Amino acid sequence: MKILVAEDNIISRRLLESALNNWGYEVISAHDGAEAWEHLQQEGAPSLAILDWMMPHLTGLDLCHRIRSLKGRLYTYIILLTARDDKQDLVMALDAGADDFVIKPFNPGELRSRLRVGERILALEQSLINKVTELEQAVAQVKQLKELLPICMYCKKIRDDQNYWHQVEHYLYDHAGTDFSHGICPECLPQVMPANSKAMEG
Repeated sequence: MKILVAEDNIISRRLLESALNNWGYEVISAHDGAEAWEHLQQEGAPSLAILDWMMPHLTGLDLCHRIRSLKGRLYTYIILLTARDDKQDLVMALDAGADDFVIKPFNPGELRSRLRVGERILALEQSLINKVTELEQAVAQVKQLKELLPICMYCKKIRDDQNYWHQVEHYLYDHAGTDFSHGICPECLPQVMPANSKAMEG
């Protein structure tokens, strides 16, 4: 998983990069807020971000506000990294759009645990997106089946959009995933199997 690290202090940035690489993350680094913002606007931007609070050009809080204003993109899980430890600072960070808050110098075990929380939340979001997509596809299939279908008045085959004729069961299976078990109704039985029909009546 890709993760953005925005930290203007080179020593802190190198420590973060080393820890994250050891944990298997693909790290994208930024030395200030403006560079971080450029990375976050690109296609395929990291969905996890560790942002230092105080940076040149754009602060971590500025970035939080900008990220949350973006429309039509997947959620970015933001951890704000700072030396501030006042409760009011935590309130400010969360109000700005941060998801979590880590005090510098960071504890590696704590940071890793918080990143795992972020991964779980992002995984839940992706699962929800997949479910919504499946539901939209199912609704589209039902809508298609509710539309007027051309059907042969003799053999009862259905014509598709490419002008091909299909057996009813094949058409419904392809468009709605509906499977069938075949049988013979009492009205058709005398025509299809007259001998068996008389035997059943006797």
